Amino acid sequence: MTKMKKAALGLMTLGVAALCGCERHSNKEVFYLVTANAALPYWQTAAAGFNHAAAQYKVTAKVVGPDGYDAQAELDALQKAVAAKPAGILISVADASVLQSGINAAIDAGVPVITIDSDDPGSHRLYFVGTNNLEAGRLSAKPILEKFSNANLIVFTIKGQPNTDDRLTGLRAALEAKPGIKIVDVIDVKGDPRVAFDRAQELIGATGAKKIDGFVCLESVSGKMVSDAIKRANATDRMLVAWDVNQDTLDAIKGGTITASIAQKPYTMGYVGLKSLDEIFHAPPKQLTKDYGVDSFSPYPVFVDTGTSIVNKDNVDLYIAAAAQGK
Repeated sequence: MTKMKKAALGLMTLGVAALCGCERHSNKEVFYLVTANAALPYWQTAAAGFNHAAAQYKVTAKVVGPDGYDAQAELDALQKAVAAKPAGILISVADASVLQSGINAAIDAGVPVITIDSDDPGSHRLYFVGTNNLEAGRLSAKPILEKFSNANLIVFTIKGQPNTDDRLTGLRAALEAKPGIKIVDVIDVKGDPRVAFDRAQELIGATGAKKIDGFVCLESVSGKMVSDAIKRANATDRMLVAWDVNQDTLDAIKGGTITASIAQKPYTMGYVGLKSLDEIFHAPPKQLTKDYGVDSFSPYPVFVDTGTSIVNKDNVDLYIAAAAQGK
């Protein structure tokens, strides 16, 4: 082969590599997904999206964080991830008062941080990828408003977690359309599904003016437990609006003990989140610590909405089929 042909072949090889991005990535580039409640099916789905994007880019993905709800343990996992000097971090903020300092320290150390699922806009994170939780809270009120003019409701949540707090705000705002529908108590399950089961069992037995007509679960862990309590008491007249679409929830919708659930897209959050971090790593801003939320010429959005929908008996088979396909 002549020198000219060799040179031409070399240029073609470089061109192909540039087009496919083959030279851009390396498995030495490490991205972290930091969560609380890592054992939940929801976070396993988010991790699947995160890992899929990493496999496509041929970079290294690490998923860390406590199996149960523990904001302090999540902070510990975040600090260890920052110490490893990764290419970027995705994090769901279990408690802003605990995690904000760790997020800010990561940015100060030159590590890009994007929040997913639960945001902390008061931190120095670059932006948020996930659900519009205020609107999702409003959406959770839809089946309640369609059924009741007057009702007593119980809400199960995790207090202090930014996403569930926003959902509760949205739910309350939507229910103002019918003043006869009242939230009589908001119960903090603290990430423990047994709390939801025990309290639901107790409350289902109330009668007269204290009768509970419906339950709303603003997080993943309590829906199945409240559904079990309703089934055990044969209280089929009670409405239950749950959150997320793990298999237990879909089965309970099919069986009639959950009226509806709000579906999020955790897979998409993980997938889009890693690709967004990769772009920042390879095309870093001049100032990582800048507040891009107040910059009209920012290269970054403030919020990427991954979408929500209502799952009920009319469309649950579509979600069951999609879940089976995704396995």
